[in-house]
Amino acid sequence: MRYDLSDRLVVGIASSALFDLTDGDAVFREQGEDAYRTYQETHVDELLAKGVAFPFVRRLLSLNDLAEQADPLVEVIILSRNDPDTGMRVMRSIEAHDLPISRAVFRQGRPSHQFMPALNMSLFLSADGPDIRDAVAAGLPAGHVLSTGRVDDESDPELRIAFDFDGVVASDTAERVYQRGGVDEFRAFEVRNAATPHDPGPLRDFLAGINRIQRVEEARRREDRGYRPRLRVSLVTARDAPSHERALVSLKEWGLRVNDAFFLGGIDKAAVMKALDPHIFFDDQVANLNGTAEGTPSVHIPFGVINSPSPGPA
Repeated sequence: MRYDLSDRLVVGIASSALFDLTDGDAVFREQGEDAYRTYQETHVDELLAKGVAFPFVRRLLSLNDLAEQADPLVEVIILSRNDPDTGMRVMRSIEAHDLPISRAVFRQGRPSHQFMPALNMSLFLSADGPDIRDAVAAGLPAGHVLSTGRVDDESDPELRIAFDFDGVVASDTAERVYQRGGVDEFRAFEVRNAATPHDPGPLRDFLAGINRIQRVEEARRREDRGYRPRLRVSLVTARDAPSHERALVSLKEWGLRVNDAFFLGGIDKAAVMKALDPHIFFDDQVANLNGTAEGTPSVHIPFGVINSPSPGPA
């Protein structure tokens, strides 16, 4: 029977984001591919340590207990530059960590983001920055996972996801106005267009998939008053009043919602992240992520004018 991905939230994950591959990467860089292959074959039964995106992926997959076993809400698929042989250690580690991931794409030394549309993926995560930039340049929803010092509390059942707005959930049209004319022109532009929704950004469809799962949780809560929803979504943006209104109008027009909204108007996001403690945070600006990454699993979305080689007037 054909396995249909069309109604699922599908996330692609590189082994570099799911696991800590520091040892193998060092062998590859210093000794080359043949030595790397030998190293992975020798260590095939050695469990890979959890990587930055592991807590996010584990919790996301745990939400499949809301659905029938044969019809999961979430599918996570490995997209890897390993070949099938060296990827065996990754798949054995997935099994040992008890992650319900059974599907994988191994592309010996080649990127695999071009298969995202075929696999209905609304997000691809990797610790390989150039791969992610190539994916985003091709119009695909992808993020570069940054290293973090956060230690996961595995007893915490919630999954907390935080998004920036411009250049992440929405397009970077407003950012282009800001780059061209500064904050005053940006605010005037947003007020004039307050009733007009933004064009969607790279992660709009991923948020839509998260919202679908939240609706399933809400239905479960109505049936079982003792059920506590596990999935919580926050918007954390440098917008403030009056530019906040267009962001909310856009979400409503798209049929999307968030549980929390932080309109910070230039306040440092790192302090908010420390209190919010999300399991993953998506932002398009490296300047913000430099502050958040140490304490928060952070993902750079290299989208739009702010990430072009020479940001300037749009």
